Amino acid sequence: MARMTVQDSFRLREPHLSGWGRSKAGITSYFDNEGNVRDFDKIQKSILSVLIGVGMVPSLPKLVQAGPPQVLSVILDGRVVGSMASDIVEKAVTHLRKLKLSASSVIPDDLEVGYVPLSMGGPYPGLYMFTSPSRFIRPVKNLTPPDGKGNDIELIGPFEQVYMEISCPDGRDGGRKSKFPATHEEIHPTGILSVVANLTPWSDHNQSPRNMYQCQMAKQTMGFSAQALHCRADQKLYHLQTPQTPIVRTSTYEKYSVDEFPLGTNAIVAVLAYTGYDMEDAMILNKSSVDRGLCHGYIYQTETIDLAEQSSKSDQALRTFQRGKLDTSLKSLIDSDGLPYVGQMIKPYEPYCSIHNTQTNKVTTSTLKGTEPVTVDYVALDVKNKEHPQKVNIRFRRPRNPVIGDKCSSRHGQKGVCSQLWSDIDMPFSGTTGMRPDLIINPHAFPSRMTIAMLLESIAAKGGCLNGKFVDATPFLSSVKKTNVEQESDSSLVDELGSMLTARGFNYYGVEVLYSGVYGTELKCEIFIGPVYYQRLRHMVSDKYQVRSTGVVDPLTRQPVKGRKQGGGIRFGEMERDSLLAHGAAYALHDRLHTSSDHHIADVCSLCGSILTTSLIQPQKRAVREIGGLPPGRTPKKVICVACRTSKGMETVAMPYVFRYLAAELAAMNIKVNLQLSDGAGA
Repeated sequence: MARMTVQDSFRLREPHLSGWGRSKAGITSYFDNEGNVRDFDKIQKSILSVLIGVGMVPSLPKLVQAGPPQVLSVILDGRVVGSMASDIVEKAVTHLRKLKLSASSVIPDDLEVGYVPLSMGGPYPGLYMFTSPSRFIRPVKNLTPPDGKGNDIELIGPFEQVYMEISCPDGRDGGRKSKFPATHEEIHPTGILSVVANLTPWSDHNQSPRNMYQCQMAKQTMGFSAQALHCRADQKLYHLQTPQTPIVRTSTYEKYSVDEFPLGTNAIVAVLAYTGYDMEDAMILNKSSVDRGLCHGYIYQTETIDLAEQSSKSDQALRTFQRGKLDTSLKSLIDSDGLPYVGQMIKPYEPYCSIHNTQTNKVTTSTLKGTEPVTVDYVALDVKNKEHPQKVNIRFRRPRNPVIGDKCSSRHGQKGVCSQLWSDIDMPFSGTTGMRPDLIINPHAFPSRMTIAMLLESIAAKGGCLNGKFVDATPFLSSVKKTNVEQESDSSLVDELGSMLTARGFNYYGVEVLYSGVYGTELKCEIFIGPVYYQRLRHMVSDKYQVRSTGVVDPLTRQPVKGRKQGGGIRFGEMERDSLLAHGAAYALHDRLHTSSDHHIADVCSLCGSILTTSLIQPQKRAVREIGGLPPGRTPKKVICVACRTSKGMETVAMPYVFRYLAAELAAMNIKVNLQLSDGAGA
């Protein structure tokens, strides 16, 4: 059993999914493929014996003084082990590579053989070899296997790769001509793409930055997050309710079983300028499609309440989850065990958990924060202490159906926000099939982005729907087909996809005649329409919008706090102030930075100009007979300047409170602020 664990855990480990894709990159280990610990001394001795056999002069017992260009140094794991004549180094490298591929050889298959040739002003020449663990390696195809048979997959490292001639299987020479023939070949052209990049159909037809944008957005997709969702307690989980499998997919999609956790929905997309709500990157969604479940989703959020963290050790046994016996108002929200009912809807600031202190008989409740109601999806107790549970996980479910401002994207970096949920009866419809699109995007999204693969996907998915088959959209597929050049030039990808449509009576280029949903008249041009796999991203307006009129202020400066979580507003900063100054909007600036911020009425002494030396004198209360029916008379407040010792010349001035705070800070450093008061508009 232990042997199996070692074998499974310490074989060549595969890196994270965003690394090399189909090429199965790995990291060297202390263990061999059978799970046995490697003897590195034995490996190094066997390599030395092979090198001496092909003509290397060992460095011990006599140190060779000669150097480049006649003789090159041989370095093994950072140690100079000998030297070799320049004219036999390449033969030695070829021999080592053949031994790496041989199953019976004592040379390890992950040996890195970095031959740095002689050059003018380049890196120091020599033969550098590495056997140590924790090195990145990846497989390539060796074009000269031993005796023309056997294993032809060689593991190479990043150091030696720079000095090797590796061709890509596209049928071309890569600019080498005949002087530098390729010794190795990539297993498949998609080997340079990551697993995420390999999910993009026909990415070789897209502009490179768009493929990179998609790699970032695929990680932000609101997909089918987990199979065992019912018993998970993640801090925050985005979950798509109605996922679908893509009609157009790459071979990597099936290889990594992405269908177990699908990422999006097949939407009927029309490329059309309609109503103006689709300008720039905005999209129009069909309201009826959304009502039927298009891109519906949930956010699962877990609240953990740990009584052990909240109280001291002596107090732990006294605090339990329990509802107050006398308070019956919580009965509809909280069960007798102090926890919420599963399926219960809780509104903002309503209690969802009750904690009872048996010593003081005091009951405290946890209330729901935020501004939206939630549903209790799951309640899990930590049962280490069965009599008095001390920890509980309460999972809330927040519905997140598409609304205006939510972000969606295709698999080609064509991202955009929903600008309108358009009524189904007003959407354009096809003249032949009567279909209405689920989604409308603007034609201007394509000329500058050059995402031709999205157009190909739409045509291919249309043909795939009609034939009831999935379409293979693995990139670079045409370059690896074993066909001659004449056949390749005759039939292109567009021809294959177009013939699928024409066989079913549709237009060769995937366009259709649409009719206006508002007027019922035919639209003057043919519209490109077809299914495209769309992803709903986790950037939703419900989690980002910020609104504030009045609310929390900072206790020190009395200015409104920033941040959505604290109930604050969007900061009106220095640059916003400069913009209003440039426009001459002085009253708007005064409103933002004074009236709506930290408005303060200060008492200022006009004699000494100080705002810090004023003091309010509380008058003694006199027994005044109140007249029936009239409010009690107000006693006027008396303010005195402590420095001048008089109440004469006291004025009230409106100012931002932070100015008074600044004056106090400066006074702490022996800097006095004097105000010169004047009245009148011309002051």
